Amino acid sequence: MTPILEARGLGKTYVGGDGRPIVVLRGLDLAVEQGEFIAIVGASGSGKSTLLHLLGALDRPTEGAILLEGEPLDQYSAATLAAIRNRRIGFVFQFHHLLRDFTALENAMMPLLIGAAAEADARSRGVDVLTSFGLADRLHHYPAQLSGGEQQRAAVARALISRPAVVLADEPSGNLDPTNAAHLHDELASLRDRFGAALVVATHNRELSGRADRVLRLSGGLLVAEGFGEEAIAG
Repeated sequence: MTPILEARGLGKTYVGGDGRPIVVLRGLDLAVEQGEFIAIVGASGSGKSTLLHLLGALDRPTEGAILLEGEPLDQYSAATLAAIRNRRIGFVFQFHHLLRDFTALENAMMPLLIGAAAEADARSRGVDVLTSFGLADRLHHYPAQLSGGEQQRAAVARALISRPAVVLADEPSGNLDPTNAAHLHDELASLRDRFGAALVVATHNRELSGRADRVLRLSGGLLVAEGFGEEAIAG
């Protein structure tokens, strides 16, 4: 079966302020299967966010290729990539990035509206996905009226409204207290069963990485397998 998301020989090099190259990723390979939950761990500054940005076509690699559902992303224009991101890739970040002047429902609807969906369809889907995350009574609340946990759950709902093939999450619970983080971890771990989406999450949280199908450590610009879920954490 073709992986839902794949990196082949992925490399990323930046130019430092002194003009010298800074190699972040070097010849990295990764294959994410449909519905798989992969946790990426590693020290701060190891390149986890860079990797997620490349996997999600928010940035282009210096070398190598990213394939989504078997199709190399480097063949597409910037406009086509933006449309692909909107339809097939969901993003969740440490900070929710909800638009403060829009309600939770309007925020959730945004990807569908950008994709030219009918407003009634976007609204119906927004209500459904927010309700599935326990926000039925918060649909018309603005971000400032939501708790931190509610804001992040709304952000996850927004990431899922287009029924993406894969969700990329960068320290999604890093800004939450332990109780809200635990609730969010439950919801992220259930994405495969509830929405059929694969999940790649960069995290320092051992409880979250312990739920993954695979735990991979990013070190020296490469991914090293640490094990499977709780086995990796315990080991």
